[in-house]
Amino acid sequence: MNNKISRRSFLSTIATATAATTVTTLTGCNNGKQSSGSATEPPTDKMTYRTNPKTGEKVSLLGYGMMRLPVVGGGAGRENPEADLDQDMINKQVDYAIEHGVNYFDTAPVYCQGRSETATGIALSRHPRKDFFIATKLSNFDPQTWSLQASQQIFENSLKNLQVDYIDYLLLHGCGMGGMENFNSRFMDNGLLNWLIEQRGKGRLRNLGFSYHGDVEVFDTLLQWHDEGKCHWDFVQIELNYLDWEYADEINDRNTDAKYLYAELEKRGIPAVIMEPLLGGRLSNVPANIVSKMKRRDPESSVASWAFRYAGSPEGVLTVLSGMTYTEHLKENILTYSPLRPVSEEEKEFLQEIADDIYNLNTIPCNECNYCMPCPYGIDIPGIFSHYNKCIKEGYVAQNSKSDEYRKQRRAFLIGYDRSVPKLRQADHCIGCSKCVPECPQHILIPSEMQKINEYVEKLKQNTL
Repeated sequence: MNNKISRRSFLSTIATATAATTVTTLTGCNNGKQSSGSATEPPTDKMTYRTNPKTGEKVSLLGYGMMRLPVVGGGAGRENPEADLDQDMINKQVDYAIEHGVNYFDTAPVYCQGRSETATGIALSRHPRKDFFIATKLSNFDPQTWSLQASQQIFENSLKNLQVDYIDYLLLHGCGMGGMENFNSRFMDNGLLNWLIEQRGKGRLRNLGFSYHGDVEVFDTLLQWHDEGKCHWDFVQIELNYLDWEYADEINDRNTDAKYLYAELEKRGIPAVIMEPLLGGRLSNVPANIVSKMKRRDPESSVASWAFRYAGSPEGVLTVLSGMTYTEHLKENILTYSPLRPVSEEEKEFLQEIADDIYNLNTIPCNECNYCMPCPYGIDIPGIFSHYNKCIKEGYVAQNSKSDEYRKQRRAFLIGYDRSVPKLRQADHCIGCSKCVPECPQHILIPSEMQKINEYVEKLKQNTL
């Protein structure tokens, strides 16, 4: 636990006036403030905790999301699925997190190509069981796992892989994806929910909840069950950040604003676990003009710390999850919550202005979760969306061939596209099979977006824009 990890620069790509990307180093932030140098270490005794109203246990406001674990050779397992997980680095980062007050660790059977639970179990087994809470999920997405026996086996495997005899926080994974029909097939028709409630009574899982994605009918129905006593939910995991607070359903009409989701949980006293405080990194990787606006407001606060402070400020939030691949991310987030400096009403208004600015960029709401992958036809869906969004934010999406900036924009987009996405994996190879659509938590109509991007690329190539 006393091992110290070497420091790296926390890089956030921002737009510049040239085709090249400028990289700005963001160092750790103290109480949401950027440190004066990379030598700043977070305190070990200042973590903000929230109380679980059911158990009275203190949960760290920063939760460690184990879905972007480091791999041998550098990088994250989600971006390099063939690489082995770097268990030594995972151990060191978990040690560092626990040493600095983090006690909530969130994983799932499907994270890191099915390897996250095992890696998490190895790292945490080296610590006393009382020092941490484990959250994992019933990830029975495949119809072949919808039988009661198959889904029960997923739960039993989680206990085995995590090397524990009970789960602190168990979630029904991805509720809302596929609507009520999908939910009933996965959890109701097979008797699985009733079985999980029995396991809660036996102490094999201590808190039962669900993670919500998409169809608000499912969210409302499950909370109605809570009101009627059909199923008591101990916690619910939702996506919350300053962009999704009021813009989630405008970015995609099948999403639900966090303002509504949180209010429904708050009035029932159900603790909220927060995912995507940075929207897959989008809120730490914003255009230069937005970065400048935030720096003018508070020169010492990092862009990421604004988002984490916002997500952690509501009192009904139990913990905020962050998928931290690198130690510098871990340090900065610990500093932001050691202790939390809640966002003021004036700062909320400022962040709403920032949300307006980001929304008006008209980017595709992909957070690069990779749930859509692998594409059966080899399309690099997240890579294509990432390049397109990056060019929008950097001002390299041409609107008119008569524009003075057209030649520079055209060249930057096309050259960058070929460099970031291999030709055989580009949008023109999408056949519109739509197998990816039900897998997307953001409910992006991926084939439609691929067609739009491909048509745009063809117009650039032929100079017909």
